[in-house]
Amino acid sequence: MKWFWILSFLLAVTVTHRLIAAEVQIAETENGFQLLVDETPFAIKGAGGDGDKELLAASGANAFRTWGIGDDTQDRLDEAQKHGLKVAPGIWLGHARHGFNYDDPAQVAQQLADAKAAVLKFKDHPAVLVWGVGNEMEGFEATTDPKVWQAVNEVAKMIGEVDPHHPTMTVIAEIGGDKLLSIKKYCPDVDIVGINSYGGVQSIPERFAKAGLDKPYIVTEFGPPGTWEIQNNEWGVPLELTSTEKADIYRAAYDKLAADPRCLGSFAFTWGFKQEATATWFGMFLPDGTKVASVDAMTEAWSGKPAENLCPRIDSLEVVGKPIVEPNMPIEVRLKVVDPEGKQPQVKWVLFREMEEFNTMGDYRPPPPTFPEAITKSSASGVTVKMPQLPGKYRLFAYVHDGDGGGAVANVPLKVAGAVSMDALARGHKVPVPFAVYADDMNGSPYAPSGYMGETAAIHLDEQSTVDPHSGKTCLQVVYDKPDGWGGVVWQSPANDWGDRPGGFDLSAADTLQIWARGEHGGEKVKLGFGLIDRDKPFYDTAKGEIEITLTKQWQSFKIPLVRHNAGRIKTGFYWTLAGQGKPVTFYLDDIAFIKSEE
Repeated sequence: MKWFWILSFLLAVTVTHRLIAAEVQIAETENGFQLLVDETPFAIKGAGGDGDKELLAASGANAFRTWGIGDDTQDRLDEAQKHGLKVAPGIWLGHARHGFNYDDPAQVAQQLADAKAAVLKFKDHPAVLVWGVGNEMEGFEATTDPKVWQAVNEVAKMIGEVDPHHPTMTVIAEIGGDKLLSIKKYCPDVDIVGINSYGGVQSIPERFAKAGLDKPYIVTEFGPPGTWEIQNNEWGVPLELTSTEKADIYRAAYDKLAADPRCLGSFAFTWGFKQEATATWFGMFLPDGTKVASVDAMTEAWSGKPAENLCPRIDSLEVVGKPIVEPNMPIEVRLKVVDPEGKQPQVKWVLFREMEEFNTMGDYRPPPPTFPEAITKSSASGVTVKMPQLPGKYRLFAYVHDGDGGGAVANVPLKVAGAVSMDALARGHKVPVPFAVYADDMNGSPYAPSGYMGETAAIHLDEQSTVDPHSGKTCLQVVYDKPDGWGGVVWQSPANDWGDRPGGFDLSAADTLQIWARGEHGGEKVKLGFGLIDRDKPFYDTAKGEIEITLTKQWQSFKIPLVRHNAGRIKTGFYWTLAGQGKPVTFYLDDIAFIKSEE
């Protein structure tokens, strides 16, 4: 009798737990498709990004998407449930440009296993809507790798088997080339096509219909035209739209997609901010968290009502005279800004060094240096800038605040005439110290761990391991699972570059690279260093350093000296290598940063 009651209790708990998960289905309609959540029609009104989810729900949205599974996934799902939002959890799949090899069965198998573990862990959460299988893993060429699509389908098939209650979606970068044909051919287990589209988003309904793919779609990212889709100025840098102009684009795109019966909904990008081309190109918020007009536009689109406090409107930002001057010469810029509620907007002017590259394919880039001393006279209607001594490209920003949570932004490219000296060409972006390569609470890393070397299939990195971190909530776990051979990973700027492209950072303010490390068992032998690119490449590392260490089970601090006068361009900010040690090796890294040591 006792066991009967125990079994009855366990069955009841299991059934109750199962019932809390939403039942999500795709229904065919007369003209297209419809998403159903617990048999109720659900048109996705969503966004992607790390911004305020309470505000997202209050703005009329009903969902958000993520790009990967991590230690914060449970919290994100719980937060969504708290605010009545659904989530499209993304399962990150490797990119070849980041070092993933789809020709390696071991890497593909591990990726599938990791995806299965994630789905099993979160499939019964009531906030789960659809599973996003990868994001732009196919790349940006017209012809794509069939092995990528086969791996996508294996993950989608697995999800269908272990979680038949939530559809699968794979997310691609636009729909050109052979992408839709490849999905049709290789991905029968993918239920929905997710599409990231910017400049071409309003033509997606027509182009998708012509492709003849018998699947629904969701636009998983949309916003202003990308840097690769917009007009350049006379010296070849893209002209960013004002936040006011972008708002009109968000609204028009949403309305166009909402009218297409093949479209299950859309996610605006990005609900937050991201340093990509500039700090404001795709952000629906300023870097300080202030909303801009795209939030107002989506609030009205989602809820049918205007936002309570409308953001300031920028009518123009214009250079008086020529935007190119000699070193140390002034430039005058005029701004016309109006607040709909009659407030007096405040304007902060910031001069940035221009980014070296604009199309980063979504990869994080740290903000370039600023020149506060250049702002000599400013007001809400204009500014006079004394341009720097160094010839080159710059960008002037006007950050507008209404004092009540609303903002606006516009920028204009400027230039200092003259040839850049060889010394300047040999330098990266100058940055202050400490300058973190890896740490908790980073909005991406300034260096990408993209340079896989040696036995790459044997290397497994977990950048969010919770196994006894040195500080904070996470550390970097490294596993080399072969007893022989050798392997290593290089943190690069830009990603996947071995000296053929500009990049790197001027670390003259630092004199030390500090790394915290420990071994799983103790006795692991590892080499740590920075600066691998030799002078036979056009963009080489101007300084190098390496140490060979034996780890203990306890965290230890290791320091590599940096010669400051020769640190003008460090492109490979960190690396580790090891040789096979007769058995698999596991070790941990944390708090990797360039610092100025105490005298």
